[in-house]
Amino acid sequence: MAAITDTDPRVEAMLVEGMRRMTPAQKMRRVACMNAALMDLARARIRARHGSGIAARAMDLRLASLWLGRDLMIRAFGWDPRKEGY
Repeated sequence: MAAITDTDPRVEAMLVEGMRRMTPAQKMRRVACMNAALMDLARARIRARHGSGIAARAMDLRLASLWLGRDLMIRAFGWDPRKEGY
């Protein structure tokens, strides 16, 4: 199945060429920035659901539960996301 995109093929070609010119370190920095943005969005989602005054540990656990499976969350932290809420 072909991907659906709204990016003009000429613009996409320019983006791909720009990525090819990047050094590995530049690519890693780009990935790190995208990961940081993703984490910020996840934190905003958690604050919207649980309030802006959520405790740091509760935030960290809920954030971790978005990436780790329920069993690992229970084994590692004694915290069940199904009971506590995401």
